[in-house]
Formats: sequence, structure tokens, C-alpha cells
Amino acid sequence: MFKKQIEKDTYMFSMNVEKMLFESMWELPNGVTMNSYIVKGNDIAIIDGVIGWDGVPETLYQAMEEIDVNVDDIKYLIVNHVEPDHSGWIENFKKIRTDFTLVTTAKGAEITKAFYGDDFDILVVKEGDTLDLGNGRILHFHPVPNVHWPETMVTYDEKTKILFTCDLYGAFGSIQDHYFDDEMTEEEMAKYELEGKRYFSNVMMTFVPLLKRAIAKTKTLDLAMIAPGHGPLYRGNPEKIIDGYSRWAEFANGSGKNEVTILWGTMYGSTQKTVEYAKELLEKSGVSVNLLQMPIDTQSDVLTYVLESAGVIVAAPTYEYKMFPPVAHAIDELGRKKMNGKTALYFGSFGWSAGAKKELETLLEEHRMNWNMVDFIEFNGTPKSDDFDLVEQGVLKLIDAMKEKVVQE
Repeated sequence: MFKKQIEKDTYMFSMNVEKMLFESMWELPNGVTMNSYIVKGNDIAIIDGVIGWDGVPETLYQAMEEIDVNVDDIKYLIVNHVEPDHSGWIENFKKIRTDFTLVTTAKGAEITKAFYGDDFDILVVKEGDTLDLGNGRILHFHPVPNVHWPETMVTYDEKTKILFTCDLYGAFGSIQDHYFDDEMTEEEMAKYELEGKRYFSNVMMTFVPLLKRAIAKTKTLDLAMIAPGHGPLYRGNPEKIIDGYSRWAEFANGSGKNEVTILWGTMYGSTQKTVEYAKELLEKSGVSVNLLQMPIDTQSDVLTYVLESAGVIVAAPTYEYKMFPPVAHAIDELGRKKMNGKTALYFGSFGWSAGAKKELETLLEEHRMNWNMVDFIEFNGTPKSDDFDLVEQGVLKLIDAMKEKVVQE
């Protein structure tokens, strides 16, 4: 476990977790950090927690001793978010002592009791409530429901102007040395920009309307630092991650960069030929291309790259009267995450019978994705000259239609 003083009487505990599926679903090629914080006034509070504290209570004792904190002096456990990667440590903390007060929202109290019982005191807070730790350390609480569970809140330290946000403004990616944005190299910043988008699309995107409210609330606060539960801390330029989340929230409603993500699959190479042709046409027109072949690429990549693209091409053959299943699954996941309003084109091969188009239309309708489909092109067997002409026409329609959705960065 890594320990660092981030401000006077304010400490971060963090650990890297590698080779895991986040929420048992999302592949993390670069791992993830689990961050928690200690705030010392006359009383001491833990804000969120590293899952399991490495699995044993003794680890917590040792970590506290190294920052001159007696575990018996901890009075408050502040839980911004009850999801077990941030609250699982409560189970171990209860093995050490039970005379503490857990601070959370009303909904948070319900969920906490469901996970960890009710054999401890709970202080329920609402918008604008404060907690005075003494010595000038006054914490302010601001509920931000459905970021991304209904009980979530953020905690603001009046003295240091640090906002502890848990999942809000989080990013994937393990960290070795540079935890602050103003310490990072350009390469590291680019890494966490990508991992921030991955985190946003995989974890946050379903609740964009409520997320926008949380972002708006953040902008009313006088911030010196944003300290999330995953990823880097932002003290050099807190507005950068706020602006990033604002931009990604708009991308989730259909806008994006001047690029197209081609979400494709093939069984025997027929559809692949048209994918390669479409890629050449797009690049000749100055449009960047992300190629995601299903099921070789991951659902996590699909969400990340489709999010930032103003245009999408779905290229998949018919398989047993329906769409090639790995591509269909990807579209279904995009729908579940409410990736709405994208400008898109479909093409694909079929053998004895078409059907992929129909399933794609069904998925878009079921999830109310409101995609602007400029064309559907199905061709029999290997693409012929006329089929390539139709694909070219479709690509040109896509380029023209997505222009109004392109955001210049």
C-alpha cells in the first residue's frame, strides 16, 4: 500500500490492482488504483477505503502508525459510495472496533446496512450538511445521486479546498510514481486521458443526465484539488478533468471527434474486404479510424472508442438469420450504456439469407438509441463491384452527416 501526504493533515492511501475484471466485466489492460483518504482535525475521518485494506486488519494498524494516527482515535468513516470496492474495508474495520460513526446519505445508509449490518452508528447527511472535525477542518457533503449508484455523494474540505469524489472524476490505470497531474509527463497525461475515457464509458455513461448535474454542482465549488477513488489527483489543473467529463457527457449524446469507429466482425473474410475499403475511403477524406474487431477486441474498448467518435460503422455478416453474435453483443452493450445519438452506417455479407440488418434495427429500437443510420447495405457472398460502390456511397453519406456532430478539440 502506498501512503502520501497530499496536504497538511491530509493523507492518501492507494494500492494498484492488476489483472482484474472491474465489476467482474471490464478488462483493464493497465490496471487500476484504489484510493482512500485520511483527514485529521481534533477528530479523525477516513474517506472511502482501499478494498479489504490488503485483506487483514493488521495492515490498517501499520499504515496508520506510519502517518502517526492511532486507530482508536478514528471517529468517522465517510462513505461517499457504498459499492464494495470502496466500502469492503468496513468489514475488516469492524474487527478492530465498532465504536465509530459512519457518514453517508439516506440511501447510502440503506445500502450499507444491507451489506454490513447495523451494529454501528450512522450519521445521515443531506445537501449542505457539514461535519466539524475541529482545528478548522469542516467537511461539507453534497449528494450526487446516480454517479453511478443512487446513494453517491462528494465530500468537500473547507480548509484545504479538496473535493473527495470517489467514482466521480475517476480513471483506470495503475500509478507507479506520479500521483498528481502536475507531476506527470505528457505521455502519462495522455495515458490517463485514455483511461479516463475508458472509465467514464465503462462505469459512468449510463447515468449521463444525472452526471451532468453532478458536474454542474462541482463547478460551484472553490477547488484546489480533486481527489478521486480511482486514478490521479488533480491539483495543477482540476478544471481539466471536469472539462473532460463534460466533453465525454456530450459525446455520449452523439457528438465526438472527427473520427469513425468501425465495429466489425467476419467469418470468412467477405465483410472484412468492405471494412478495409471503407477504412481507406475515410482516411483519404481526413477522418481518423478506430478498427475494433469482435470478439478479438474487448467490450471495454468498444465503449471507449465509440464514445469519442462522431461516426460509427457497424460491419457484420448475417449469422443464422441474425447479426454476427459478437457484434450484436457489442451493440447491445452500447445500448445498455445509453450510447445515444451516434451517426452510423451498416454493411455486411450474408449467405443463404440476410437478417443482420433486422436485428440491428431491433437493438437500436429496444434501447432507444436514436442513432442516425445513413444507410443499411447487405450483400450476398463476396462483395462485387456494385457492392463496393454502395459501400462508398454509404461512407460518403456518413462523412457528410457526421460533420455537424464533430467537436473540435
